[in-house]
Amino acid sequence: MTTTTAPTLITATNGLLAAALGAAERGWPVFPLAPRSKRPAIPDWQQRATCDPDRIRRWWRRHPRHNVGIACGPAGLLVLDLDAAHGPIPIPLARQGNTHGRDVLKVLAQQAGEPDPVDTFTVATPRGGEHRYFARPPGSRLRSTVGARGRGLGWQIDTRGPGALITAPGSLAVVRGVPVPYAITWDLPIAVLPGWLVTALTPPPPPPRPAAVPPYPPTGRRITAYVQAAVAAECRNVATAEEGHRRITVYAAAAALGELHGNGWISAAAITHYLTDAARHHLGVADFDWHELTTTIRDGVAAGREHPRILTDRPVSRHRPQLGAH
Repeated sequence: MTTTTAPTLITATNGLLAAALGAAERGWPVFPLAPRSKRPAIPDWQQRATCDPDRIRRWWRRHPRHNVGIACGPAGLLVLDLDAAHGPIPIPLARQGNTHGRDVLKVLAQQAGEPDPVDTFTVATPRGGEHRYFARPPGSRLRSTVGARGRGLGWQIDTRGPGALITAPGSLAVVRGVPVPYAITWDLPIAVLPGWLVTALTPPPPPPRPAAVPPYPPTGRRITAYVQAAVAAECRNVATAEEGHRRITVYAAAAALGELHGNGWISAAAITHYLTDAARHHLGVADFDWHELTTTIRDGVAAGREHPRILTDRPVSRHRPQLGAH
């Protein structure tokens, strides 16, 4: 069962290197977070996260105050982030005595006819929450979620999986002016995520790809090459968008291609096809779903087509000779 022991207050920061090495020894790729923060301190953190002790030592010797992040995707983890209430509690939950995400999780387990999933590696967070670590089953397509939003599990329950990070034990947060660590409370072997949670967190399959790609409208060779290059560039942007920037990236790509649609150089159906295909691997990650993807593309195309793209054959000279000039 979950312990209620509060984490010990500490002020030293020289344990952060040890925390990073300790996480890496468990097979979890790590990377630096900003000091006392959950914010990545480096770009492309998911790709650069590492278990290499030499790289880890170099990072934290240069920046000894940086917290430690774990890239959940490469680590094979699905972490349940259970938070304490720090504000009003929804009336139906308050009536049932639920004041914490772990209370809601326990109710969900009871409704599924399953035991409360407590027997796994667990970390107490500085503000009274807890992180329960689970291994993702091979071949699963689990999504990260936030609270009850969308297809989330429920109030005060977030999930951190592919595309997400978790703050490693030993990292620090400032609570009422005092640095408090993320502290291990149950150093148990990591359990495999229970089947009922796998089912709850598996996104529905996206609609099948259309059998045929919508054709480009007939244009000149130059315009066709320009449109194809623009589509390829925007699809790359969408495919490589990081969590937290996906919606704006999809919107910007759709708006840019919508400018070409405004000229009749590409159809809205073709824009939707290519951008949807580029974004498929984002679906189900951090609650990014099919509805958000399709409506974002639609809105971006609508905005872009109001401003048709203008191409010129060659730059216009700023110093054209005037008639009659000598």
